Amino acid sequence: MKNIKIISVTLLFTVLLLNSCINEFLDISPKDKVTTAMFPQSESDIKMLVNGVYANLRETEIYNQGLFGFGVLDGATPNAYNWADGQIINNLGKGNLLSSDGGIVTYRWTQCFSIISRANFLLNIIDEVNLSENVKNLYIGEMHFLRGLAYSKLVEAYGGVPIIPMTLTTAEALDLKRESTENTWEQVISDYDIAISKLGRDAPEVGRATKGAALAMKMRAYLYQGKFQQVISVADEIESLGKYALFSSYEGLFMAENENNIEVIFDVQYIEGENNQGSFIDQYCGTGTGSWTRGSRYVPTDDLVNAYENIDGSPTVPFNPNDATTWEKRDPRLAFTVVLPHSFMLGHQFPNYLYPGGAFNHAGNPLKHLSTRKYRVPDEDKLPPAGQSFLNNIVIRYADVLLSKAEALIESGGDISTAIALINRVRTERNDVKITALPTTLSREEARVKLRNERRVEFALEGLYWMDIRRWDICDIIYPFVVYDHDGNVIERRFPNGYQRQYQLLPIPDSEISMNPNLVQNPGW
Repeated sequence: MKNIKIISVTLLFTVLLLNSCINEFLDISPKDKVTTAMFPQSESDIKMLVNGVYANLRETEIYNQGLFGFGVLDGATPNAYNWADGQIINNLGKGNLLSSDGGIVTYRWTQCFSIISRANFLLNIIDEVNLSENVKNLYIGEMHFLRGLAYSKLVEAYGGVPIIPMTLTTAEALDLKRESTENTWEQVISDYDIAISKLGRDAPEVGRATKGAALAMKMRAYLYQGKFQQVISVADEIESLGKYALFSSYEGLFMAENENNIEVIFDVQYIEGENNQGSFIDQYCGTGTGSWTRGSRYVPTDDLVNAYENIDGSPTVPFNPNDATTWEKRDPRLAFTVVLPHSFMLGHQFPNYLYPGGAFNHAGNPLKHLSTRKYRVPDEDKLPPAGQSFLNNIVIRYADVLLSKAEALIESGGDISTAIALINRVRTERNDVKITALPTTLSREEARVKLRNERRVEFALEGLYWMDIRRWDICDIIYPFVVYDHDGNVIERRFPNGYQRQYQLLPIPDSEISMNPNLVQNPGW
């Protein structure tokens, strides 16, 4: 895991950072270091600050801990199993999470507020540097996009959080109160709207925010609030850009040679190298070499395999790792997402994978018969050093636009045949994924069931399912949940006494409440 230096009082750090740019300084500045008295002075300085805000996206619990650690934690859902008892993700899935835990509880809070403080700092000083109006607007748009993204991650996890104003005194920081969930979402939408008004259709450099990225994240924010008419409207705005489409290959979506393809709306850029340039994706989630230092620590479950339909629409039977007939005719996205047993892999061979000898997951992982293929570096002779994976993290892609609009139509009383047509595009338009099209005569309830399963398999192991099952309010149905090994033995029981409603939100970190009692804890924690 990355070495991350956390400021324990994040909001106080925000005050110190912002105050440093507005306090008066002596005329004599030190010559051997950079200070806010002489920085920033040029566009290159501003760009350095902008890059520093983007860099925070690569931190743990934002988008860097692997497929099941980033975002919304597939490792806590029926999609995946996390072998490590000490992992916070495991505590979440088992219902053993504590408000004093680190990981997702603390680092999501601190890293998101770090993004917010950096964005605020830049917005506060940008007028002090001589920039062209176009360049200035671009940077302002990017900061609002990134700030909106940070607030969205916070409200998804904790509900309402403090909204940090542009300038803040120390006393004000120690007296901040949580805003309502509704007001926090309003801040998210406001930031995205400003970004939309200032960003262009294309970015000056790959990986930077665009109008389409801001629209897509705004669409997701509305989806997560259940504001379905707004989802439809924003999805149509994205379409009007004429920029995005489904990539021709689902398998190829997650390969380095196809990064930044026509389906990717926004991603986090990585390159192989030290100094936080790469990620841990391949170490945590990719098929391993048999070494304890590598191999899947987070792996798919039998339940996820069972979610994939047969290509021809015929009834499926429960997955049996010893019987290829139980999975070899399923949706091709299964084989592109999950490393399945032995040579029955539909033509996909993996070095060092010899079932039933083991999937060469992490040595401590008792689930041996399945492993992760999505985001995996395919050539095991060229694996990057641990923590230096060069594969980009896709945050949102065009398939999400199609399925979000389909869901919004279903849930808002819209035309079901139009919704089914959008789902069928995801099932049929790629060269390597051709699933029997759904009939347009489905009832609204039947369409809802199909849409939810489609989201599960299309975005499997991409970190969206935890948020989906909570907003659909189906956790009481899903849990208790049991993870089995290849012999049918119980590995783990999730929420064995039933889902605990307090898990709809994460707890506010104890470390933050201890410094500011106004940060009232979420119910049940």
